[in-house]
Amino acid sequence: TVLVGQPMETLKTLTQVQSTATAASAATGVTNPSLIQTATNLYSTAGIRGFYRGGLPLLLGGGLMRSAQFGVYQSVLPTLEKRYGRTDPKNYWLGCINPHVVAAGWAGGIGRGLVEGPFEMVKVRNQVLSGWHFRDIFQGFGTTLLRNSGLFSGFVIYMDIFKQQIEQKRDLTVTPFVKAGICANLAWLTIWPLDVVKTRRQSGKFDGKSLAWILGDAFRSGHMYRGLSVGMLRSFIANGASMEVYTLVERELKKRVQ
Repeated sequence: TVLVGQPMETLKTLTQVQSTATAASAATGVTNPSLIQTATNLYSTAGIRGFYRGGLPLLLGGGLMRSAQFGVYQSVLPTLEKRYGRTDPKNYWLGCINPHVVAAGWAGGIGRGLVEGPFEMVKVRNQVLSGWHFRDIFQGFGTTLLRNSGLFSGFVIYMDIFKQQIEQKRDLTVTPFVKAGICANLAWLTIWPLDVVKTRRQSGKFDGKSLAWILGDAFRSGHMYRGLSVGMLRSFIANGASMEVYTLVERELKKRVQ
């Protein structure tokens, strides 16, 4: 996923930060470039290697992050069902949301955030070429936890709804790649403004600004969903591929255990 998705991840980060710099201070002289302009400028100054800036932290920590989120989720969900029993579908929120899935997903997101926070900060700083010190390692950590909790919770909620409404009621079979890609994009769309805020806080360009201030600035400037298009493309490919691998490994491990 780093090989395929990192160029799009870098463009997303640069787009989010550049738009923020413009909104925050016209005195900086930074323009508000389009995605194409950002990609062209990056290639002209850094070549192909520039698109992979910040890829090493994700390469090193990616496995740990995903293991944490799915490991915690798969531990919490059966624990809740064992203690409180399976939730009757009649008691689902809005008729389709299993509260146990929500709680387990939220816990899984926290698990991933605890691992991902430092890696994500280093990744963002490398992408925007902003220096950092060890004392900065937890900058934006709280925002990362909040984003990841909402993101992974949303992902497993949409996956569960997809299973109920598409696979069970309509008896349709969808590949793990397509299913995960669609549900991941829906989850990202739900919490995207938090990702914009997280990127800005970790960029080192808005030190001293609170989460509320940065969120308000993004709202006033109309940049709440800046970088969404390239982010959705990366999400579909990366999460679809990850789910294919996860499903394959899980199936093979079950065979060995049996």
